[in-house]
Amino acid sequence: MKNSLMGPIGLLMGLRYKSHPWHGIDIGDEAPKVITTFIEMVPRDTVKYEIDKVSGYLKIDRPQKYSNSVPALYGFIPQTLCGEKIADFAIEKTGNHDITGDNDPLDICILTEKEISHGDILVKARPIGGFRMIDKNQADDKIIAVMNNDAMYEGFNDLSEVPPMVIERLKHYFLTYKDLPGNPSNCEITHAYGREEAYLVIEKSMEDYKMKFENLDTLLSTV
Repeated sequence: MKNSLMGPIGLLMGLRYKSHPWHGIDIGDEAPKVITTFIEMVPRDTVKYEIDKVSGYLKIDRPQKYSNSVPALYGFIPQTLCGEKIADFAIEKTGNHDITGDNDPLDICILTEKEISHGDILVKARPIGGFRMIDKNQADDKIIAVMNNDAMYEGFNDLSEVPPMVIERLKHYFLTYKDLPGNPSNCEITHAYGREEAYLVIEKSMEDYKMKFENLDTLLSTV
């Protein structure tokens, strides 16, 4: 799917202004097999950062109440959206007809041997699977990927090849990171899936984004 925002107008705007990480970054011509991602958090972070959807800058969402920290690079895939098609796919796979999309970009967790010191960066990654997470009846998939050309993880091509302890650590984080004292979160992971299904999820999220923001390139070209 060619990114029309990266035409001459979009490129010229990017020279003068900071590109919005959700709308102004190109997912890449090789998507969904190799994608450009935006990283919000790294394992050393003790607060949860997330993108401010209006300004495009990172903001502090909340301090982590407990000692758990994200076990890998964590962020989202630009120009994706968990909308109607993602919700329909989750309904098909779970049988739960109350599911809706969470209207956020598609989340991604990236495995790498390297110690990355901070977020707010772009990382090229290869999806190898994902978790179908349902958060209060909202589809909130987590794509699992490896950093492209990573020395340790480059050989992994599917989630089934990743050591079980790494998978369990990721699952534990996602099931507990929204917990508050005396008020546990209402999240569940219904499925862990492999590379081919991850490709489908990414493609559906790209279609959801295109449906939601189909006029964005036209609006930008007239400002």
